Amino acid sequence: MACHDAPMAATASFSVDERRARLAVRHRLAPRARVDDDVAAIARSVVALHATDPMTVVLGALLRMRTPDQRAVEAALFEDRTVARVMAMRRTLWVVPVDDVPVLQSAAADGVAVAERKRLVKLLEDAGVAEDGEAWLAEVEPAAIATFDELGEAAASQLADAVPALATRVTLAAGKGYETTVSLASRLLTVLGAEGHLVRGRPKGRWTGTQHHWSSARRWFGELPPPPPAEEARARLAEAWLARFGPATVADLKWWTGWTLGQTRAALAGIATEEVALDGEPGIVLAGDTDPTPPPEPWVALLPSLDPTVMGWQARDWYLGGHRAALFDGYGNAGPTIWVDGRAVGAWAQRPDGEVVTHLLEDVGTERGEAIAAEAARTRAMLGDIVIKPRFNSALSRDLTG
Repeated sequence: MACHDAPMAATASFSVDERRARLAVRHRLAPRARVDDDVAAIARSVVALHATDPMTVVLGALLRMRTPDQRAVEAALFEDRTVARVMAMRRTLWVVPVDDVPVLQSAAADGVAVAERKRLVKLLEDAGVAEDGEAWLAEVEPAAIATFDELGEAAASQLADAVPALATRVTLAAGKGYETTVSLASRLLTVLGAEGHLVRGRPKGRWTGTQHHWSSARRWFGELPPPPPAEEARARLAEAWLARFGPATVADLKWWTGWTLGQTRAALAGIATEEVALDGEPGIVLAGDTDPTPPPEPWVALLPSLDPTVMGWQARDWYLGGHRAALFDGYGNAGPTIWVDGRAVGAWAQRPDGEVVTHLLEDVGTERGEAIAAEAARTRAMLGDIVIKPRFNSALSRDLTG
């Protein structure tokens, strides 16, 4: 990718309708933009699929397929391995095309890994496990790596059995509403995963599971290209994001990546961009990417919680309107949302008996209402015998489950 300074003269103005049209086509939400089987292409259409909740990965891919196929998603993740889970931007889990793993490692995961290692050292010392957390890790890490060399893959419980020191349990977020107790094995796995040594493989049970087996990255991927230098990687990630989410603001990119403002500006300086007007405020697009998008056909979608489309920008009024409080939880996580022509207009949920139910926050008309009912039926069919329980939910979606 050629890197050069960005021109700064304003050349175009983007309306909200144009931004919504781009979203529909580039994020593969309009029916004509959907594909089949190519999960890597689906992930790349939003740069990466959120993966903190397995529902977001699988359902986010299925709804962007012409013919939804759970088996195709599982095969891409665990057999063909064309996509993989990585911890990167904002310390969030993502599913990305395997070819993009080295870029994300250098652009975002390495910074997360440094913070995760410091956090684990502090946890060890604060919990009284060791006076010198770094020295303690230096003793147990070789045994942990040797376990993967011997077993090929292992879950946290197997690692704790093989290295008894890692069976020690510690409390995270003590006194808070999300307080939890975990083994040191799981914390070390997080660090080694963020550093790129290990990768999350198949979960225990079905794809809905959150307890994964882990494997060495080399065993899972084979030989990957070495990560590019951090500055180059950040420029490449910024370019990929603008291709899918632009036009946007510098603040949007900074928030999405979790970079500092200095890192964000340096990344943008490494690619060709144009300054544009977004409803009266400055924004940016890739140079030359200002042609209008042909309006897509009318469309509706039921997006899962944390879908990358609803979480893609920091400034969200142009697609949320006044519905942010109803559709997000108190921590800034989006619950399941209903979309009509590029706007979030309501929430949905799946009840324990499998029924998919909806709640609209505004009048969308009879035709769109019928389309939403049809999409709810399609969502129910694509889930099969799976009943989802989102890890992140808005109060509105939670109320729908009865």
